[in-house]
Amino acid sequence: MPEFIIRFLICNIFISIIIAILLLLKHLLQNNLTRRMHYNLWFLLLALLAVPFIPIQPIYFLQILAWFKNFKNISGSPSETITEQTAAQNELSSANWMNDFSISVSRNTPSTIGFALSILWGIGVFIMIMLIINSILRLNKIKKSALPLQNAAVHRLYCSCLDEMHITKPIPIYSTAFLRSPIITGLFKPCIYLPIHLISDYNANDIRYMLLHELGHYKYKDALANYLMNIFGVLYWFNPLVWYSLKEMKTDREVACDTAVLKLLNENAYQDYGKTLIHFAEKISLTPFPFATGISGSMKQMKKRVINIANYHPDSFRKKIHSILAYLMIATFLLGATPFLSIQAAEKNHYYFNEKNRDITYIDLSDAFKEYHGSFVLYDATKDSWLIYNKEYATTRICPASTFKIYSALLGLESGIITPEQSLIPWNGQTYIYDLWNTNQTLKSAMQNSVTWYFQALDRQSSLSSIKKYVQEIGYGNQLIEGDLSSYWINSSLKISPIEQVELLKKLYYNDFGFSPENIKAVKDSIRLYSTDSGTLSGKTGTEEINGYNTSGWFIGYIEQNDHTYFFATNIQNETLASGPLATKLTFSILSDLILWDIKYAEQDQAYYHSDF
Repeated sequence: MPEFIIRFLICNIFISIIIAILLLLKHLLQNNLTRRMHYNLWFLLLALLAVPFIPIQPIYFLQILAWFKNFKNISGSPSETITEQTAAQNELSSANWMNDFSISVSRNTPSTIGFALSILWGIGVFIMIMLIINSILRLNKIKKSALPLQNAAVHRLYCSCLDEMHITKPIPIYSTAFLRSPIITGLFKPCIYLPIHLISDYNANDIRYMLLHELGHYKYKDALANYLMNIFGVLYWFNPLVWYSLKEMKTDREVACDTAVLKLLNENAYQDYGKTLIHFAEKISLTPFPFATGISGSMKQMKKRVINIANYHPDSFRKKIHSILAYLMIATFLLGATPFLSIQAAEKNHYYFNEKNRDITYIDLSDAFKEYHGSFVLYDATKDSWLIYNKEYATTRICPASTFKIYSALLGLESGIITPEQSLIPWNGQTYIYDLWNTNQTLKSAMQNSVTWYFQALDRQSSLSSIKKYVQEIGYGNQLIEGDLSSYWINSSLKISPIEQVELLKKLYYNDFGFSPENIKAVKDSIRLYSTDSGTLSGKTGTEEINGYNTSGWFIGYIEQNDHTYFFATNIQNETLASGPLATKLTFSILSDLILWDIKYAEQDQAYYHSDF
């Protein structure tokens, strides 16, 4: 929640800019837009206000978020120092499986500011909801005290107004002593409420105009707009520009409704309609109901409406065409801003997994995962079938950690930095706490021991643009490369989901990339772990370590048997204990239960070493 609030507040900066631009465009194009189009433009803004709460795949917003990393105080950069404590923890956790080396990454937990803002926003939302509930209760009291309209003359006038508006649905009409001006309320069962004093005074023209106005609100579904405006007023209670926009939307709604009534009147009746508004300006209710619309309004609204009536002329065909074109232009601009406002998608960063026409079986492995959050994904290439535990986590993109080294190696090979025959990179002379790192490395040794400096050296010999192009070409996760070339896959911008890990392994295995077969083979050889009579297992671990704690563990790979190839990905998450070796142990247990791999090979063979980060 704190992370969302920070992003939500950042998003409001862009919302405020968009509102300012929208107001400017409305002003510049006011003579080219009909009154109805002026009002309809606000619905585009309402759609944008909803975007931060809808999981839409962002396009540019993630890049913009990178500018605010310091403000967010969420993620940090990797430390240059490898801690003694981290090394001891990793060696202890992997004693029964694989050596697990990792570099400590400093990452701050959500800041106190984030929590404070979350609480403040929640309090504001709660207060706004209480105010609305109070208004709804008062309105309900009025409804309960109201009586069906008894005045025959007013009822005949009302039926005539229904015919004028071409409304066939019966809309109940009531009289009440507790209103000062007429209102219409109800989304699915609309009702009109008339003050008794208006009925008693009975001015046929005034009542006709008021009834036409209220029926105009019904005809154009303004009740739905009322609900939306109130919802966004609650969610954006802290943003003055949003409140100003909602206020302007209400004014434009009334002006558009006035215009709809004027279209039904003769030209000599325009003045009388305006006088009715001026007359009711003295009877404005100071406590309007949130889900009701009426002919009354604030003095500023009344002034704008009277000016509109005084200057009213039927819209020409040319103006209608100009209005449509102007509307489309503004709509294109506003809809183009949608990716900037995609907060939920930026927060969870989900991968859309199309389940249509797929053979998918969802299984329950909660007993196996125990204290871990995470997922397990298995794909049978021969049967083209999927086995998935926990779809939510299986489609959530997270840090790939050392699993990305598979594709870092492939890039180095494809770029010619190393070759299958000559992959040696001399040790840089820096003393690392892991002895296996303090020596020259080949692709195979670097992969087996997950020597981070080896793969960082490969990246440094590439360019940022070539790496970006490469991850886009192979379709790696969110394809987002930000920050230092030595750390973009280490708890930084690059994220991938377990399902995508499996899909990429499949592409690698069958060389769907169209890369050199020799390079593909070299990568496959470097991640081969076990070769037995029952088949071959290849894989790579990965551990995300934050502030000295292993918070996420990966084990991905594939099993080759006589007539089947299985691709798998396991990810486990825990606040303090979730490493690659633990993910490996869990994976072997699951594969053994599925009778796909005999766990005894993993328990007996400790000849292969993989370190994670």
